[in-house]
Order: sequence, then C-alpha cells, then structure tokens
Amino acid sequence: MRTGRPKTPVVLADEQREQLQTWARSRLLPQGLVNRLRIVLLAAEGVSNRGIGARLGLSEPTVGQWRRRFLQRGVAGLHDELRPGRPRSITDEQVAELVHTTRQSRPPGATHWSCRTLARQAGVSKSTVQRVWSAFGLQPHRAQTFQLSTDPFFVEKVRDIVGLYLAPPTNAVVLCVDEKSQCQALERSQPLLPLGLGYVEGYTHDYLRHGTTTLFAAFDLTQGQVLAQGKARHRHQEFLQFLRHIDANVPADLAVHLMLDNYATHRHAKIRLWLAQRPRYHLHFTPTYASWLNQVETWFGLITRQAIRRGSFDSTQALVAKIDQFVQAYHAHSAPFVWTATADSILTKLARLCKAIAGTED
Repeated sequence: MRTGRPKTPVVLADEQREQLQTWARSRLLPQGLVNRLRIVLLAAEGVSNRGIGARLGLSEPTVGQWRRRFLQRGVAGLHDELRPGRPRSITDEQVAELVHTTRQSRPPGATHWSCRTLARQAGVSKSTVQRVWSAFGLQPHRAQTFQLSTDPFFVEKVRDIVGLYLAPPTNAVVLCVDEKSQCQALERSQPLLPLGLGYVEGYTHDYLRHGTTTLFAAFDLTQGQVLAQGKARHRHQEFLQFLRHIDANVPADLAVHLMLDNYATHRHAKIRLWLAQRPRYHLHFTPTYASWLNQVETWFGLITRQAIRRGSFDSTQALVAKIDQFVQAYHAHSAPFVWTATADSILTKLARLCKAIAGTED
C-alpha cells in the first residue's frame, strides 16, 4: 500500500509539550491558533496527518501545512502569515502585555479599562488596543451578573428539576409556577414616536405612575400553555387563590407537579395545609438563587419585552387587560420551550465558574 513520503517526526521536550497543552486549552486564544496547537500535539504523539484531520475536522493538506510550518519555525510558524501592507508597529511582547494588563489589573480610580486609558498606559494608539482586544475576544466594557447558589441540596434539586424537564411523568402535568411582582402601570407623558424608515420607535422616559399589579403564572411544561392571573398583591392569600385557579383548570385525574422557588409565601402554613389535603400535588423547589431553572421565568421575559416594557397604561386595569390579551394571543401559537441541558452539563459549567472565580482555571 502506498503511504507517501515519510513524514519528519515532531519531537517535543516535556516543558514545551506542557506549554503547548496549556495554550491549547485556553479559551482566550483565537480558535484557528488553538487548532494548530492541537495539530502539533497530535503529531508529536505519532498520529498521521489523515488521523489528525479526522479528529479536528480539517483537511489533510491543511494539517500538513501547519506541521511543516512548526518544524521549520517553531511556535512562531503557527501564526498567520503577514498580510501585504505596513509592517507591524507592535511586538508580540507588547501584545502579551496588553492582554495581561487588561485581564489582571484595573486603572486607577476605575473598574475597567477603556481603549483610551489603556492606550495612554501602554504608550500605543487606541486603535492598536482595539485590534488586540478584538483578536483575543476581550470586552472589558461588558459584564455579566451571576449569583452562586448557597443551597446545601443544590445538586439534588438540580437533578430533580432537570429530570422532570427531560422526562416528564405520564398521567401528570408539570407546571412551572411563579409570580412577577411590581408590574408597573406606567402612562407615558408624551405620545409614542412611531417606527419609521431610518429610525426606531421612540417613547419618552417620563411617565405617570398608576399603581402596580402582580402577575401569577403557571407554565405547562409539555404543552406550552399558560395559566395567568393579575392580583393586587402577592401574599399567601393571593397565591392560594391562584392555586385554586390551577386546580379548577387541570383535569382531576392528573397528578400535578409544581415547580416553585423559595419565596416564603409558597411555604406558608395555610398553603401547606391546602396541598396536604390534595395528594395529587407534588412540589419541586428550585435551589436558592437559581430561579433561572424555572421555565416560567423565560415566559416572564417574553411578556415583559413584548407587552409591558414599552406599553403605556392609564390604570392597573388597562395593564391587566393587556396581559390577558397577550396570554390569549400567545396561546394561539404556544409551544413548549426546548430544554437540552442535562444535570451533569449544568454542574460541569458551575464547576468551571467556581474555578474561574477562585483563579484556578486552566
């Protein structure tokens, strides 16, 4: 069988192999460079070009090109060739310093770097900083919020809830239940600026307050339908009324699994008594600070963006009527949300987050 010209073996010292493995695991380097590092590591293990291409989803000529480049020039050969144009005005050491400064330090008196402040600090142009940030996916002007759960039974509750999502029980209905409190009936003080060619819809930030309402909702996991009611308050009395509404709308021969958060109202003595008298109800509580596990929160986001946030209401009754109108229209095209995350994938992601916070992530 013809195998072609023998390939020059790729030999790595232990220290060099360890360094390349660290870079290949990085989530900050460009994906193209990470793939080239993986090519070198697999080649050093004796894998053929065809085998490497099959593993990484690359063509055999591409694998051969980067293998030769590494043998000829080392790690420097794995970087893209220089394009025609003006020579580079910044060295690799300066790029590394910009990345390190952005990630590991803060400017005096501020929470994060801007292009201009870092450019002054490093003695380069702001466009240079922008190019480096773009190349390495750095966005110091952006931030995300998070909250780690302190629930001692976090793992057990995640497995319980995700198990319901991925394999709902038969002869039962699974309802994700919660209340969206303080829905404000805001009346804009000036007319709406309509959507037009070349400009977006506009509404004034000035408004009149006409009270608030609480939206109680139960999202059917398998059907995508929603039971919703507006209440003036969100005490246990209102929650009990909503449970009775659920009870009247769910067929009596079905078991009812309720997904709830840890709000005190849901554990009130009168609520527990009402549920104890109805054995077909089964409660599943989300972990503390993990309301994102409750799918009704996704539906709350939909109604907020599409019906409440940009509306103008001269009374709470008008707001409740708008909510009812949205629910009726939603039912005409409702569908269950597609849940794909497993309990293991959620816990793995959480473990990575904890490592990042502790500074022990690879």
